[in-house]
Parts: sequence; structure tokens; C-alpha cells
Amino acid sequence: MKKWLKSNRLYILGALLGAVAGYLYWQQVGCASGTCRITSKPVNSTLYGALMGTLLLGIFKKEEKTGKETKDQHDIS
Repeated sequence: MKKWLKSNRLYILGALLGAVAGYLYWQQVGCASGTCRITSKPVNSTLYGALMGTLLLGIFKKEEKTGKETKDQHDIS
């Protein structure tokens, strides 16, 4: 479990920060008429923010290379 948490910490951090940002966006800006799909309800805005935060911070995750992948790359060259 600790290994999984450590290897996915950027995704988790992105989801948490995005969720907070999504909720704050709903609270401060929101949608007064209720016709906006994302910002009309706090749940929608929070989940959308969590998704966007996960995707944003997921860009910065470095892939772990295994011995097999390294060997295969040398064989191609």
C-alpha cells in the first residue's frame, strides 16, 4: 500500500488540489441560473476540478524503467 501511495503521490496531490480549487470556484463564481453543467452544483465542480488537477500534475510524473525496457531499447538501436 505504501509503495502504491508513493508511486501515485502526484496524482493524489493533483486530485486534492483540483478538488479544493473546483469547490472554491463553485463557491466564488458558480452559476446563478443553474444551467451550467459543471459549475451549477458543488459536486460537479469539485469532481471536475479533481479530474483536471490529476491530469495536470500527472504530466510531471516520471515513468519508472525496468531492466527489460532498457534492454529492449538497446536492441532496437
